[in-house]
Amino acid sequence: MRRIALVCLPLLLSCLNAGHVAAQSLGSTYTSTAPKACRQIGKPSELDGSTTRVCPGKDGLVVLIAEDDLREIVSVGRNRKIAAEEPAAKVWFAPFNSSETTIEWRAAGTKPFATIQRWHIADNADPDKQGRPNTKAILVVTRLPPGPVCHVAYVDAIANSTANELARKAADEVARGFTCGKDEVKIIGASGRAVELARMR
Repeated sequence: MRRIALVCLPLLLSCLNAGHVAAQSLGSTYTSTAPKACRQIGKPSELDGSTTRVCPGKDGLVVLIAEDDLREIVSVGRNRKIAAEEPAAKVWFAPFNSSETTIEWRAAGTKPFATIQRWHIADNADPDKQGRPNTKAILVVTRLPPGPVCHVAYVDAIANSTANELARKAADEVARGFTCGKDEVKIIGASGRAVELARMR
């Protein structure tokens, strides 16, 4: 009997652990990166209007938003310095762009593992009546610590009618197993103009 118990115990523990993981429900919470919800770092540059702000996130994380030359970066870390050193802080979309001020945090239980944020990327090939470029919307899925913070998936918000659902699915299934610097950012769903603009270099 003792021998049987020793053989069965690891299987039992494995099943219990699997049950615990399954019991951790996946869900979303939201935070704001609007200037009024954040702390401005220094003064806007008089030369190009560049700004940096730090915003409260989830689970002790902060969100770093830096704008320079009408382009933004968004990164996450335990503090501003760590966030500024993450791979996400070194990714610039080539066309002019901006991020919306709502961040969706995907979490297992209370532990966030990815963010989803809508961006608008300027399309110079599609000017409005005043000659200014119209923008194309894209959802950016970013993985969170432990491990590096980086973009893992793009969802074209115009080409996909269920873009939000696709982004959540990508966050849940891709983010935690994604290796920053090795794995290529995944295009989820139909690829449209926003994805083309995001991949310009």
